[in-house]
Amino acid sequence: MDNKIPAVTMRDISKTFGTVLANDKVWLDIYRGEILALLGENGSGKTTLMNMLSGIYYPDEGEICIDGKPVVISSPKDAFDHGIGMIHQHFKLVDVLTAAENIVLGLKEPGRLNMEKVAKKVREICDAYGFDVDPNQKIYDMSVSQKQTVEIVKVLYRGADILILDEPTAVLTPQETEKLFAVLRNMRDSGKAIVIITHKMHEVESLSDRVAILNKGRFVGDMLTKNTNAKEMTNMMVGHAVDLNIHRPEPVNPKPRIQIEGLTVRSIDGILKLDDVSFTAYSGEILGIAGISGCGQKELLESIAGLQKVEKGSIRYVEDDGSTDELIGKDPLAIASMGVSLSFVPEDRLGMGLVGDMDLTDNMMLRSFRKGHSIFTDRLTPKHLAEHVVEELDVNTPGVSTPVRRLSGGNVQKVLVGREISSAPTVLLTAYAVRGLDINSSYTIYDLITKQKQAGVAVIYVGEDLDVLLELCDRIVVLCGGKVSGILDGRTAEKNQVGMMMTRIGGDESHGENQ
Repeated sequence: MDNKIPAVTMRDISKTFGTVLANDKVWLDIYRGEILALLGENGSGKTTLMNMLSGIYYPDEGEICIDGKPVVISSPKDAFDHGIGMIHQHFKLVDVLTAAENIVLGLKEPGRLNMEKVAKKVREICDAYGFDVDPNQKIYDMSVSQKQTVEIVKVLYRGADILILDEPTAVLTPQETEKLFAVLRNMRDSGKAIVIITHKMHEVESLSDRVAILNKGRFVGDMLTKNTNAKEMTNMMVGHAVDLNIHRPEPVNPKPRIQIEGLTVRSIDGILKLDDVSFTAYSGEILGIAGISGCGQKELLESIAGLQKVEKGSIRYVEDDGSTDELIGKDPLAIASMGVSLSFVPEDRLGMGLVGDMDLTDNMMLRSFRKGHSIFTDRLTPKHLAEHVVEELDVNTPGVSTPVRRLSGGNVQKVLVGREISSAPTVLLTAYAVRGLDINSSYTIYDLITKQKQAGVAVIYVGEDLDVLLELCDRIVVLCGGKVSGILDGRTAEKNQVGMMMTRIGGDESHGENQ
C-alpha cells in the first residue's frame, strides 16, 4: 500500500459538548489499502471523531485534509462528495423498500428511478467485492447481516472509497463475521481506506492492519497490529495494566431456580417468537443464551420478568425448599410481592431500563420506592447507591444529579447494570449487559456477574459475543428461529459449533443435554 500521502489527515481536532471535552487536539492519519481499528474506552471520543469526518458533527477546532488538501465537511453530503461513507451501528433503512430502492433513496442523479439500471450497478459492486445481495429483496425479509451489507453497498454506490464502520459485528454470527471480514479485506486490497470502531480485541487482531488508540478524548498512539497484542492495546486505552482473564469458578451446590417448559410466545402482530422452549436455570450458575439477533432472546427474558404475554407453557420459580410458584400471568409487581427477587437488565436501556430525563439518583429510586412505608420518599439511600455505582463502575458523569440521557451509551449501561445487581436478586436476567461497553468496563461487568453466581444467584446471560459466552457461562442454551437447537456445556463447546446451531446447521444433537 502507498503510505506517502494519507487519504485522510486530521490535525488538532477538538469537539466539546457543553462542559464535556469529547476530542482534545486529536491527530489521526488514515491510509488507502489498509484497515485501521480505532480503539478506546467508552467516552474516549471514537465515534465523535468519526462523526466529524462523516459530516454529522463539525469540529470546534482543527483541520481535516483529504489527499493532502484541506476540506470543510459540514454535512454527510459533503462527506460523500469527498468519498467518505459511514455505516452506523443502527441501520438507516426503510423496511418496505427493496435493497435497490434503499440504495438510491435520496440521490438526485439522472437514472436513479431506472431500477433495472440500479440493480445492474448494485450487482456489479457485489461481484467486485464478494457481497451477496438481491437488489429486489425487501428489507423486512432480510437477516441482520444482509441489512448491513445493503448499508455498505449503499455508500459504495455513492462513490465512497473511505469507509467507516461502527461496531460492524455487534449482532453477527461467527460465520457472518467471517464473510464480512473477507469482503472488507477485498475492499482493502482494491485500495479502499477502511476504519472500524470495535471493542472486540480478537477481531482487531484478526482483521486490522493498524490500530489507533484514544484515551479520554486524546490520541495516545498508533502501531501496526502485528507488532502489538490485546493486553498492550487495552493498557494504552485505559492508561494502566488491565487483567483480561474471565474467572469461571465451578458452580457450588446448584439447585433448580427457574424451570421453563413448553414456552410459546407470539409478538403483538402474531409472529411466533418462541416455540416450545424448555430448559432449567440453576442457582449458582451462569446460563448463557446464544442466538442471532431477533430469534427470541428478548421475549424469553421478558416472559420470565412478567413483561411479556405468553401463549402457552410454564415458567416456575423454585424455592429453596423445592416448592414452586408459577410466574406466568403475573406482572413484575405481583412477582415481587411473592417474595421472588428478580433483576432484569433489558436490551432497551432508555426505553425499558431507565428514564432519560431523570437523574442517576431518581433512576436508582425507581428500584426501591415501593419499599418505604413513609409518606416521604427516601432519597438518601438511592443517592448513596448512585454514588457507589458511579465509583465502582467508573461511570463518566459530572455527578449523580446529571440526567441519564446526557451520558454516553456505555455509561448508561453501567448505571443500569449496577442498579440491578445492587438489589440482591436471586435471579438476574441480563440482555446484552456489555453492549457498547469498552473492554475494561466489560471485564468489570463479567466480574460482577460472576460474583452474583458465587453468591448463589441464578444468572441468565444473553450475549452476542460467542467468545465471551464460551469463557463466562457454565451452560449455553442455543436458540434458532425461536426453538432450542441445543444446550451445551460452556467449558467444552466450540465457537463454530455454537454458530452453526444458531443457524440450524449442525442439528439438534445436544438438545436436552444438562437440562
